Order: sequence, then C-alpha cells, then structure tokens
Amino acid sequence: MFLQTLLASFIGSVFALIGGFLLVWRESFAHRVSLTLVSFAVGSLLGASFLELIPEAIAGGDYERIAPFIIIGIFAIFFFEKFLNVSHAHGADEEEHRENEPAHTPAHGREQAITGAVLFGDSIHNFIDGILIAISFAASTEIGIATTIAVFFHEVPQEIGDFGILIHLGYARSKILLYNFLSALATPVGAVTGYFLSGRLEPHIPLFLAFAAGTFLYIAVADLLPELRHRHESGNGIIHFAAMVLGVLVIAAVGMWVPE
Repeated sequence: MFLQTLLASFIGSVFALIGGFLLVWRESFAHRVSLTLVSFAVGSLLGASFLELIPEAIAGGDYERIAPFIIIGIFAIFFFEKFLNVSHAHGADEEEHRENEPAHTPAHGREQAITGAVLFGDSIHNFIDGILIAISFAASTEIGIATTIAVFFHEVPQEIGDFGILIHLGYARSKILLYNFLSALATPVGAVTGYFLSGRLEPHIPLFLAFAAGTFLYIAVADLLPELRHRHESGNGIIHFAAMVLGVLVIAAVGMWVPE
C-alpha cells in the first residue's frame, strides 16, 4: 500500500509538470490543449466526488455526520484561495497580461512577492493533494486511483498557469523548472505524511473522504467551469463537453474494473 500511495502521489503532481514543460517548449500547443484538459478535469473531479468519494464516505458513516464535511471542504478551499491568494484560474489572466505587457526580468519587490505567493500556495495545495491521495488509498485501491486521476488532470492545467506566471515575470527556463519541481515534491511528502498518520486517521476516513469531495466540487464548479466560460473558444464547445463526459466515464470505469 505504501508503494501504491507513493507512486500515485508522483503521478498526481510531479508527473503533472508535463503541462508546464509543454508551455516552456511549445507554448502555443500547451494553450491549445489547456482548455481540453480543464474540461476533462471538471468531469474527473465531479466523477470522483459523486461516484467514489461521497458514496464511500456515506457507506462508512451516516449521512448527517458526513454532509457537513462536504460543506467544510468547499469552505476550506474558498478560504485557501481567498486569503492565501491562491488561484486555480490556470493562467487566463496571466496570459492576457503577457499579451499586453512587455517581458521583463525578475526584480525585487512585487515580482518576488508574486513568485513566493505562487510557489508557496502551490506547495501547500500539493501537500494537501498528497494527504488526500494517501487517505483515499487507505479507504480502498479503487478510491485511491479515482482520486489520483482527478488530482492529475486538474494539476496539469494548473501547472501550465503557474509556469505562465513565472515566464511572464522573466525567469529562465531552468529556474522555472526547478521551482515547480520542488513545489511538486510536496505531493509525495503529503502522501507519506498521510500514510503514516492513516492508522490514527482510520476511524475518521469517511469524514476526510467527504472533505476531499467538497474540495473537488469547489475546484470543478467554482474554478474550472467559470474558466471554460471565460475562455470560450468558438466551435470547441462540443469538444469541451465531450472531454467532461469522458472524465466522468473514466472515473466510472475505475469503479467498475478496479477491485476495492
């Protein structure tokens, strides 16, 4: 179980850096696929929440006890984004800034503050993702795989956004890759932490699964869906809808074919 959890945490975040790598070397291609990945992420997050996490949480405890933790998960991510200045906007605003402002080199002051906020927020988010992956695998292999898929596909477009911010601030490719790789390592650290705490957390796993479902629902509905509406591309609506449906179907397939 430990190796499963550790491998899943690498897949969930460290491997998601591929989105950032695409932006560094093939910016136009990265932006073309970004919204499709966002669409798939919406479907996988909703599927993981409604088809895996919430049913498993309810099976392990009564609904009246579980439901408040779904709400707490939603509020927690809102608080996290609102007060720690973290966003899952996936670079939409940053892309517009890059088009309208000249490139410049990193400087002291505002640029470093932005860099620190982005990397700190991303690291905390990755650490929480790692804990959620570990707790999900403690519930069952099926739940763990579904959670990992959801984490992976919402991390890829997020990494594209984070890379875009650092590119806009004028950082060299080598520094961008290093900073984001170090930030991504917070996921396996969180997974290891969650694994070794799982014994103490085991009686409360249904509550953590409900909390995870709440965070996924907020990310899908409050962050990603508005992003799709804001950056609507003519003629691609059907593609984005199909990607969302595919995301749900992939999670459903995990539930059908992966043993508990």
